Amino acid sequence: MYTTVELKREGRLACLLLNRPASMNAMDAVMMGELADVFEELKRDPSVQVVLIQGAGRAFSAGGDIKAMLDPDNGMDIEKVMVDLSRLAKALYTLPQITIAVVHGAAAGLGCSVVLGCDMIIAEENSKLAMNFIGIGLVPDGAGHFFLKERVGVPQAKKLIWSGKVMNGSEALAKGLIDEVTPEGKAAEYGAAYAQQLLASPIVAMMASKKILHAQKIAELENVSKMESDAQAAMRKTADHLEGIQAFVEKRKPVFTGK
Repeated sequence: MYTTVELKREGRLACLLLNRPASMNAMDAVMMGELADVFEELKRDPSVQVVLIQGAGRAFSAGGDIKAMLDPDNGMDIEKVMVDLSRLAKALYTLPQITIAVVHGAAAGLGCSVVLGCDMIIAEENSKLAMNFIGIGLVPDGAGHFFLKERVGVPQAKKLIWSGKVMNGSEALAKGLIDEVTPEGKAAEYGAAYAQQLLASPIVAMMASKKILHAQKIAELENVSKMESDAQAAMRKTADHLEGIQAFVEKRKPVFTGK
């Protein structure tokens, strides 16, 4: 049914795998739409109580697929992409299930937004977490502003967005971005164990508390997603963005001019 993600149900547990390993699970338009679809599917499934999310191959996700953005034959419809990202963020945040992100390798840009939208984040020590849209002259999307602020507050969110700082597991934990750090190669094992711990808990009460806490913020999330879409459309027309993606492809330091 899905081509870029894989969803498996094991009783009350659903395991979601981002599955473009050759691209480090960089999110193209298809994956963004499929992630939104799969989260909406899970919202309608009362048999699932825990969702475990991880990436195939070497990384959780390298973020948005920049090469796809640059490919004139790709035909990426940015307006549709932003609609799908708004759907993705809202469905993820309003999932009734407890969500666990298991991070190894990179969780960058949009990949970082998805991770931060989860209830529990487990990352390996040598993972690389970064809200690094700034490097290509863009603003966070996928409700990145909202999820980051929820985790660390506005002042720290601004610092991390403006710097694009890349953090390993310990640095991310110290800033309150994630919940647990594991040794290299152990995140999946820890995530599976935590999922079983949740399933052996009075999880219906936990899900009720999540609903109460999240319900108050849904209108704010929708507003943030709308503002991100508008800002991203404007940023994509800037000279700084064009310079940022060109420098990325050419593997050189960008020269920004504030235009």
